Amino acid sequence: MDYYGSQMSKLIEQLSSLPGIGGKSAQRLAFHIVHMPKERVEQLAGAIVEARNNVRYCSQCCTLTDQEVCPICSNPNRDKKTIMVVENTRDLAAYEKTGKYEGVYHVLHGAISPMLGIGPGDIRLKELMQRLQGDVDEVIIATNSSLEGETTAMYISKLIKPTGIKVSRIASGVPVGGDLEYIDEVTLLRALEGRVEL
Repeated sequence: MDYYGSQMSKLIEQLSSLPGIGGKSAQRLAFHIVHMPKERVEQLAGAIVEARNNVRYCSQCCTLTDQEVCPICSNPNRDKKTIMVVENTRDLAAYEKTGKYEGVYHVLHGAISPMLGIGPGDIRLKELMQRLQGDVDEVIIATNSSLEGETTAMYISKLIKPTGIKVSRIASGVPVGGDLEYIDEVTLLRALEGRVEL
């Protein structure tokens, strides 16, 4: 049933098509937008259109940027010989927030998933292999510890090993504040295998 008229219903429908936005959230956002000053709405709409028109893949690491080369790849202080492979740009941002990683990244934009019909050709592996023709000492595989992430990590490892470049995998284990009795066996085994000396 149409409670608000076609314009409002159309706005709610468009907002609810976004990932993570259900009907109630879409309704709340729609009412917020309608009550915003007109110039703020125009700024929001303009920012969406500009981002869609100008954001592209970095020519080196494949992250999203509005420049030919992203700020991380163009930073002369980054260690270009160490490449961390992540599944998406959000994972890159998570590592950047730690402030501890000084190398560069490669964003795959997905993970291998035969169940979903996503094969090696559907993610940015070809671009990674091209980068490895340069001067690279280590590739850190930082895909998720899901079945897809593990499959992707194994595939990448098998591709890179013959080149002689060091391949490592991020450790995974017990989260801070986690009770051991509730943690699955694979995570506990990974935590044990990835132990470090104190």
